[in-house]
Amino acid sequence: MKTVIKGGNIVNEGRIFEGSIVVEDGNIIEVKGKQGEVCGDDVIDASGCYVLPGVIDDHVHFREPGLTQKGDIDNESRAAAAGGVTSYFDMPNCVPQTTTPEALEDKFSRARQHSRVNYSFFYGATNDNADTFSQLDGTRIPGVKLFMGSSTGNMLVDRQQALERIFKTCRLPLMAHCEDTDIINRNMAAAQEAWGEDPPVSLHAMIRSEEACLTSTQKAVALAKQYGTRLHVAHISTAEELELFDTSPSSRITAEATVGHLYFTQLDHERLGAKIKVNPAIKTPVDQFMLRQALKDGRISVVGTDHAPHLLEQKQGGCCKAASGMPMVQFSLVTMLELVDAGVLTLERLVALMCHNPARLFGVQKRGFLRKGCRADLVVVRPHSPWTVTKDIIESKCGWSPMEGHEFQWRVERTLCNGQTVYANGVVTPVIAGEPITFNHED
Repeated sequence: MKTVIKGGNIVNEGRIFEGSIVVEDGNIIEVKGKQGEVCGDDVIDASGCYVLPGVIDDHVHFREPGLTQKGDIDNESRAAAAGGVTSYFDMPNCVPQTTTPEALEDKFSRARQHSRVNYSFFYGATNDNADTFSQLDGTRIPGVKLFMGSSTGNMLVDRQQALERIFKTCRLPLMAHCEDTDIINRNMAAAQEAWGEDPPVSLHAMIRSEEACLTSTQKAVALAKQYGTRLHVAHISTAEELELFDTSPSSRITAEATVGHLYFTQLDHERLGAKIKVNPAIKTPVDQFMLRQALKDGRISVVGTDHAPHLLEQKQGGCCKAASGMPMVQFSLVTMLELVDAGVLTLERLVALMCHNPARLFGVQKRGFLRKGCRADLVVVRPHSPWTVTKDIIESKCGWSPMEGHEFQWRVERTLCNGQTVYANGVVTPVIAGEPITFNHED
């Protein structure tokens, strides 16, 4: 069957033009300009809309296996489909942790049965598993995830010898969570002395401080330069860290920002409390401004979500008791489109950050672009179409969002994954359309 997405404004590789996309057998077989004649068995009218490549989210926690009371591949991939996200890379801090080849295979098996959109999984580094890196098939995974600061799942790698071995041994992209645990512990002790056992969440950015982030990121960058490692630093949160990255397209050291750090500041804890408590902490308006600037100049290469659902009761309390992490995959694209409307970045740059660059940096094959021969992963979005986030439309299993009550001006009209409609007219379809993502890592 031949499907045509007709008459939309196609956004791809720095251009916006009116045209149509022809899809057959899950592949894009033609991208036509406005004047091209098109016909097909199924015609999707995209008039008045923009047609983008499906978003590739390089950073999600879908919680399966072992933490499925919070989220699972089925529900969180439903949320992804509803948000225009057609591919995701899931993190290893589940139960059991994805730190053995056997645990990795188990996650692929689960996704084959339940994922609505395309999938792959980071392998987790520990203090003593670098010898297993040679067993990994780099055509199937985006890379190795390293926690250089304590975070959800107790996967901290804190021994200098182990860090050096990981950076020296890992020939795949190494994605690092960078926070200095000693600095965080010292700050927490001081806060508890002043405020008691569970300091208020408004102090989270003071405890997981700029110094903690910068010190750890400096160490990661130094090790990557020493060993020639392909390093991708996750969720940059401070202006100071940005100085460690350059704008060269060929750089082997790159940075991710998350939607949460770009949209919120620590002042938002006053109205949202621990709902926006994440690690590393959301910081000052100045940090947010500088992160937004870095979207434009190339120091930030990728925008992800760090989608991390918790049950709402686990988000109660302060800096110690409330869990860190928030669900954002369903609302990441429309939130970033709001920043386009605000003049923070262009629509073309948004597509580079959320679609093209994740594909380029991780060597994703045949996805991330609207080109002949690519898999037909795309999203149709409509501007000037206001709607409000209500609890009943949230697809994530945890059932809440920090965006509840917010009115968006852009709407995801339809999401296609491998040529199949997985979301349309406000409804996730029953199709399990996800395929394993393939990679070509050039060292």
